[in-house]
Amino acid sequence: MEERLKNNYAIFFDKSVVLKISRWAGIIAWVVLVVYLLTSSISFAQFMTQFVTGVFYQKGMSIFDLLGFFTPYLMQSIPGAVYFFGLKFVENGLLILMEIEESARRSARSS
Repeated sequence: MEERLKNNYAIFFDKSVVLKISRWAGIIAWVVLVVYLLTSSISFAQFMTQFVTGVFYQKGMSIFDLLGFFTPYLMQSIPGAVYFFGLKFVENGLLILMEIEESARRSARSS
């Protein structure tokens, strides 16, 4: 089967390479998400220990000043989620495009 695919010059890609790239994109997506969530949770835990002990408290602070302390720590994981969904899009997009190409070949062979 593989020999037949390698000698077929109408195929523009190597199926095994596309599957490897797709698989690695999925693995890297999960690794990136875990790293971002881990670093942001450690950073948030460190902030909370400092916040609870009173390091960040200043006399005359309003509730908006207090909420401003939390915003950067909670937004640290957003780039990780964007990278995750982007890599998962690449993974599934490659698989879908490969399936479309194979479906077109099957329908061309049958007619």
